[in-house]
Amino acid sequence: MTPRISLLIASLHVLLYLVLTIRVVLHRNVKKIGIGSGGDETLSRKIRVHANFVEYVPLGLLLLALLELSAVNATLLWTFGIAFLVARVLHAIGLGGSAGYSFGRGTGALLTFATLFAMAAFGIWRFVIGAMLVP
Repeated sequence: MTPRISLLIASLHVLLYLVLTIRVVLHRNVKKIGIGSGGDETLSRKIRVHANFVEYVPLGLLLLALLELSAVNATLLWTFGIAFLVARVLHAIGLGGSAGYSFGRGTGALLTFATLFAMAAFGIWRFVIGAMLVP
């Protein structure tokens, strides 16, 4: 079984990752800042948006791929994958625009946590059901 759904969702996350990375690199080049943020608050926020993405996305994509390899229903996989991507886009836009609270930041964080929790809970449920079916 080829994990096609998680492959597409992961690929879309990589494109978002590249956008976030390029934003940091271009800002560094324009402001001539090599390491750290150089006290530039805008660069600090861009670095934080990028870092937050790196902190959450790998586990989410790993869970999604493992669920797909465990033959979870495609509709559920699409729901998890799209919700996770929307969450990360909302969070990046919200945090990228303001260091304080914003709709995108709050909603993106909440949706990220909810999706990760739901995938983890479903993974545990699949394990328990699978263990009960194995003689």
